[in-house]
Amino acid sequence: MTTDLPGLAALIERQWHRFGRETPADGLLLNRAEMPSGPIRAVYRPSFCVVAQGAKATLLGDSAYRYTAGQALFASLDLAVTARITEASAARPYLALSLAIDLDALADLLSTRADTLTEGPAPALPFAPLRTVALDPALCDPLARLLALLDHPRDLPVLAPLIGREIVWRLLGGPLGPALRQLGLPESHAARIGRATAWIRGHYAEPLRVADLAALAHMSPASFHRHFKAVTTMTPVQFQKQVRLHEARRLLLAAGDVAGVGYAIGYESPSQFSRDYRRLFGAPPGRDGAAIRARLTAEPTLP
Repeated sequence: MTTDLPGLAALIERQWHRFGRETPADGLLLNRAEMPSGPIRAVYRPSFCVVAQGAKATLLGDSAYRYTAGQALFASLDLAVTARITEASAARPYLALSLAIDLDALADLLSTRADTLTEGPAPALPFAPLRTVALDPALCDPLARLLALLDHPRDLPVLAPLIGREIVWRLLGGPLGPALRQLGLPESHAARIGRATAWIRGHYAEPLRVADLAALAHMSPASFHRHFKAVTTMTPVQFQKQVRLHEARRLLLAAGDVAGVGYAIGYESPSQFSRDYRRLFGAPPGRDGAAIRARLTAEPTLP
């Protein structure tokens, strides 16, 4: 399959109308919008986001990252961000995909094939939690094959991991290679802070102890706290709160029990949960969940 950027956009459009944002392929998310958006609160995973049509801006702290059709955003670790779709219309909707980086495939490729990636040592780049790059045209083909594979559910669990590994390999050989290598080396700055953010995301409902996270990152508590905030722009407790509230919003799509959702994500006080939720998303959890469910029900689908 040989595909260019317009072909990739057409595949995203078609599959978004079938599946919406979350696809059956592990780690593959789709996005479509017909108008510029207001602020979108999100928690990014270690991932590679490609814009096939339209434009978007992502804000991490005071740093803004703008990317348009034919460009990509790479997130090195789990990050709480504010994004905004800046270019979209009914005639030319915003179309994008996000693919989680397979960290096991990355580690395996680095341990077995690193000598074939470059002639010499990879150039040293300062660590950056987010980077924007031009999309390598060679990536359009495996990305298109992954999207087309959604039409073949029997083949998906076997072939999707192979295509994902191919994509990681091509990324390693491109301009994101040095950043990916930092992520894949266990004692790199990126990997150590990444282990902490991943733990928080996977255990968001549990009590958080900075000393335990520091040990996970192989840092002293003071050094860990300083480095964590420098990378994520927030403290570990603030990051945990963001993750909890985003998970609450996801749970509210399927349930209207606001107090039950608050307890499920680790809050002991329903009133505190409602206050924090409203502060982040601009509306109380019950009203916001109902509005999102109504929007999803009203979205048109292709025959």
